[in-house]
Amino acid sequence: MQAADSQYQSSFEEYNACVIVPTYNNAGTLAAVLASVLEYTHRVIVVNDGSTDRTNEVLATFPGLDVVSFPKNMGKGMALRAGFALALNRGYDYAITIDSDGQHFAKNLVNFLNRLDTDRHAIIIGARNLHQENMPGKNTFANKFSNFWFYVDTGIKAPDTQSGYRLYPLYMMKGMRFFGRKYEFEVEVLVRCAWKGIGIQWIPIDIYYPPAEQRISHFRPGPDFSRISVLNTILFLIAVLYIKPRDFIIHISKLKNVKELLRRHLYNKDESNLKKAASIGFGVFMGIVPIWGFQMAVALALAALMRLNKALTIIASNISIPPMIPLIVFLSYMLGRFWVGKDAVYIIFSRHITMEAWKLNIEQYIYGSLTLAVVAGTLAFAITYFVLASAAKIKGETGEVGK
Repeated sequence: MQAADSQYQSSFEEYNACVIVPTYNNAGTLAAVLASVLEYTHRVIVVNDGSTDRTNEVLATFPGLDVVSFPKNMGKGMALRAGFALALNRGYDYAITIDSDGQHFAKNLVNFLNRLDTDRHAIIIGARNLHQENMPGKNTFANKFSNFWFYVDTGIKAPDTQSGYRLYPLYMMKGMRFFGRKYEFEVEVLVRCAWKGIGIQWIPIDIYYPPAEQRISHFRPGPDFSRISVLNTILFLIAVLYIKPRDFIIHISKLKNVKELLRRHLYNKDESNLKKAASIGFGVFMGIVPIWGFQMAVALALAALMRLNKALTIIASNISIPPMIPLIVFLSYMLGRFWVGKDAVYIIFSRHITMEAWKLNIEQYIYGSLTLAVVAGTLAFAITYFVLASAAKIKGETGEVGK
């Protein structure tokens, strides 16, 4: 095996890092890529993703490499996942992935390692110059498309989410299960790691794009773009229904005490009493409407859409905490009696319950819970507004306004 520069090799050993090279039918460039990487480290894992060209012959000229071979092409995502699994099995803490088509320069490996001095707990992505010569126009569009959805899913603004030249903190990714098998994996891993609290950082890298007639790409615009679009849709739904409400609730729970919470939100002078009262009233309404399991998520999304105070809305929606649920259900059935008239039921369950009775119970409960939600939300709004207005009036009379 080609000897690596001792200085660079010691850096890889210091950070316990390796390089992963996924490859599929890139025999024409693979030898040069491996030779350049081996100048920096001999900690190299190659994943041969079912190549049908001369890839095996090329690999045979580099004895001593860690090689994973698939009998048939499985996709880049599967290749990277196999590389990560082997790297973890070898005990590596970090892995730098580099493409085998010759677009990436091994000299940038040093830049990734240097960044570990300040960012040891982050995925570090090599950001490309997307305006350089020979940059395919479809790549620029795909990157902007991916950057947009990454921001929607995570709230992180990214210059380049499509680059395959990355450093992964494998020790922070242990136990994570991924589903992407092809190019969509590189989107999934970024979003889900960001959700897990793993940082996402960027460094500038050099990139080489050969002329169009010399370029080899295994990206299939139709099928692969469709897979990425489906994944983005799924990630968006998870973000809206679970991740964003979870993060917001965690943020609220970290406030030191109730006094600080009230000072920051209920007594916030930058918001009108009407807005704060509306936020609480809407929160109570959403906490009662019969969409159990989704109440907070929907409340948070709608509060953001209506520009209400999200903190107050989420707090008020907790009216449906377990001790309150029996009372809410009871009152919902009682109020539902006025809507179903003579067919109203007084007892929810009995030994002689029928499908018709069950349907009637559900109808009565839904009508009643919506009625209760409107009534309780309106009362919460009125009471909150009255209390805040009275407090403001008292402060004004005692000369405490603005303190």
